[in-house]
Amino acid sequence: MHDSFSDAATPVVSAFYDRFPYPGDPLQDGPPPGYNWRWCLRSVEAAVHGQVRPQGNGQRPSRLLDAGCGTGVSTDYLCHLNPGAEVLAVDISAGALEVARERLRRSGGAGQVASLRQEQRSLLDLAGEGPFDYINSVGVLHHLRDPLAGLQALAGLLADDGLLHLFLYADGGRWEIHRCQRALELLSVGNGAEGLRLGRELFEVLPETNRLRRHHAQRWALDTVAEANFADMYLHPQETSYNLTGLMALIEAAGLHFAGFSNPSVWDPARLLEGELLERARSLAPREQWALVEELDPDISHFEFFVSRQPVHPESWTEDSRLLEAAGEVQPCLWGWPSASLLGPDLEPLTLSDQDLALLKAVEAQPGAALQSLELEGEIASTARDLWRRRLLLLQAPLGG
Repeated sequence: MHDSFSDAATPVVSAFYDRFPYPGDPLQDGPPPGYNWRWCLRSVEAAVHGQVRPQGNGQRPSRLLDAGCGTGVSTDYLCHLNPGAEVLAVDISAGALEVARERLRRSGGAGQVASLRQEQRSLLDLAGEGPFDYINSVGVLHHLRDPLAGLQALAGLLADDGLLHLFLYADGGRWEIHRCQRALELLSVGNGAEGLRLGRELFEVLPETNRLRRHHAQRWALDTVAEANFADMYLHPQETSYNLTGLMALIEAAGLHFAGFSNPSVWDPARLLEGELLERARSLAPREQWALVEELDPDISHFEFFVSRQPVHPESWTEDSRLLEAAGEVQPCLWGWPSASLLGPDLEPLTLSDQDLALLKAVEAQPGAALQSLELEGEIASTARDLWRRRLLLLQAPLGG
């Protein structure tokens, strides 16, 4: 680690995570449990662009950056969900990295990729390391003194057609957390062992009817069982949060383009409204719909989303002829495949029809083959389009198409 730091908060934040390596997920032998499609580049490309880029046939390995990897949970998934990639994982905390290296050793993650580097570095000091096809930076920028400088640094490392996945705190759903943080700061409890002890005591001594105590018990008690998780939520020495307007301004100031939420169902007004009110909501522009959801759901505690260097124009696959010329690929983030009963990308229960199952099995058996060349009965185009909409089938346009 350098003696001088690009961000004023770095020494304090680094020391904090040395005391409380985050996240506090336990280590285990073998691959991580389950999956998270947001850490699988093929799934991400399909979600953002509606299609995936070609692979194989002399294509170079994908280059991935885990910017602020903490104890290596995200790095572990990135390695297992992107076999053959080149991965760089960095963090400012030596303590967190020690855990991360042990996690990847025990999981066998390094054996899944072409190369893995885990280094104690700031995301602000990675000049010369790019370009990366995918950058994962979850829960990091909001702990910098200057988040915009951090986002600009990541933008400079991103390939022209690359994607950046971010997770930043949202004002609305952290209202109670912010009040607790300020109260503990006024009480000068610090952010070490004493702060942890007194922070937990706060939720025991507040009256049972107190809104802050009730909110913690109902919303965050399970998430903060691990000491590192409690400290990260209530004792962190440096934190910034945003509303939707501020978030979009941050992205624009960095010269980047919003490319979609990675939890889009949260931002669908149908989750909250019905009838005439939903019809009125549906008539709004997308950003106005999101603003409406932000106002109606005070529990949204974070934004998780993708950004890109260039504006995104997703493929819609409305033309049957173009769709049938595409090659298919089974969504890599499925639990229980091959089976008619499985869990989808967001771990939602799914049941496949015989025709769905037949098409996905044919695609898997003939990688790279155009859909129209598959020997299947029935209406291939409509089945494929439905599977694509459900994110169970990834599509790749023909070369030159």
